[in-house]
Amino acid sequence: MEHTLTVDDLPLLSLLIGLPFAASLSMAFVPKPEAGRMLALAAAVLELLLSAALLWGFDPVDPSLQFAERRAWIPSLNVHYQLGVDGVSVLFPFLGAVLNLAVIVASWTAVQTRVRLYFSMILALEGATVGVFCATDLMLFFLFWELTIVPVYILAGFSGIGPQRRYAAVKYALFMLAGGIPLLFAILLLALNHAYFLGVPAPAGLSFDYLALLDTPLNGSLPTAVFLLLLLAFAVKAPLFPFHGWLPTLAMEGPTGLTAWLAGLKLGAFGIVRFAVPLSPQAALEYRGLVTALGILTAVYGAVVAMRQTNLRRLLAFSSVSHVGLVIAGIGALNFQALQGALFQLANFSIVAGGLFLVAGFVQHRLGSTEIEQLGGLAKPMPLLSALFFILGLASLGVPGTSGFAAEHLLLIGLLRQHAGYGLAALLSGVVGAAYVLGYFRRAFLGPDKLSAAAGELDLRPRELLVAGTLVLWVIVLGLFPQLALDLSDGAVSTLLARVHEALPEGPTSVASTAP
Repeated sequence: MEHTLTVDDLPLLSLLIGLPFAASLSMAFVPKPEAGRMLALAAAVLELLLSAALLWGFDPVDPSLQFAERRAWIPSLNVHYQLGVDGVSVLFPFLGAVLNLAVIVASWTAVQTRVRLYFSMILALEGATVGVFCATDLMLFFLFWELTIVPVYILAGFSGIGPQRRYAAVKYALFMLAGGIPLLFAILLLALNHAYFLGVPAPAGLSFDYLALLDTPLNGSLPTAVFLLLLLAFAVKAPLFPFHGWLPTLAMEGPTGLTAWLAGLKLGAFGIVRFAVPLSPQAALEYRGLVTALGILTAVYGAVVAMRQTNLRRLLAFSSVSHVGLVIAGIGALNFQALQGALFQLANFSIVAGGLFLVAGFVQHRLGSTEIEQLGGLAKPMPLLSALFFILGLASLGVPGTSGFAAEHLLLIGLLRQHAGYGLAALLSGVVGAAYVLGYFRRAFLGPDKLSAAAGELDLRPRELLVAGTLVLWVIVLGLFPQLALDLSDGAVSTLLARVHEALPEGPTSVASTAP
């Protein structure tokens, strides 16, 4: 049964979406850059408090949508302003708020031109991203999905740090617009199928309600068409091989805060878990081998290419591609451990991948480069920066004691349950990952000293230390107490697998087992 708001309840989800947009628009009326920074900081802090209230009020035992809101939007097409969160999505608005605040604080002095535009677009990206996580009407979801393109395009094109920033912005926009086409087709197919199922002609019989579409059966070739269209759309955004080309380009040309956002919050992988699998469970089962193989291919490819990089930002971009490939492989495995690990790893991305890009930005801001040939012995003048980067790097490798360990451990167990070959390939990508992370750290941070600065002169300032230290603390806390995150998704993952289980014509199998 859907959990709905009472009159006395705060519309938390609307506030979480509306606050960043309101602050973004208000930036046009702020006279000075410093006032713009303060407005962005105030909005980010309030957003974090609201998202914490959302987590506090969430009931992990209830697998249904909570904090639900529903209002008429386009009545003639049965499109509604409809929001809700469950165990799959509830953690992401909070993590997005954490990353948003970290990006704003980290960019405080790094951004000196078009300051108000930069912070306005960061806030707009936050609002659109929370909308993606919370929308339960597919047309509303599509609106937020497409809205994320605008701030990314502007941030890359006008606040980028590379000479080809305009090219990077256009490349990203073209990739995302192309990916939006199959997504829209899939949504329309689902809505038209609902009308056909009811026997009511469009537009009266159309429905874009996520819950209603879950209860609408797909017949014939429709499950395959819907699933493959959604998979294609989300693969572009994830990104999966061979649709990954926009991310390394943006990592080199775009501002650090933007690349931290894109590497930290993987909307494409979230879309597969939220929409592709539950809306077409028959096809998800039929093509689980394809999804897992595509994820493994991406994981291995990203790791191998990352090992060849000499620039830290490009290395982190391909590392991000590799890690999201492992998440997609876990989703394709369709068992409890793999899905739990995939969701936990998605949560880790916002802290670990986002944090690594922010620290790389600190290096870029100080030295003007992240090329390995121009770096060496950074640990001497930057001991704090080096230590925090090293811990975040260990978390990205899944070292015990960090949040990455529980996530990758669950993913590997789930993949081994599906097929030993997939598990071994995932282990291979992890070994290669250790080689490029530790290899770069040894050469850039522990190698011969190429800097003339005195020890501590270039190290983290208090504001930067607060950002990186908080992210590292989060990594350690979740590494020691992973159930804090895993308990939130237990019920939702079991419900999702039960839905997949019902799609099996032959009855129960271990592949779709809901047992932890």
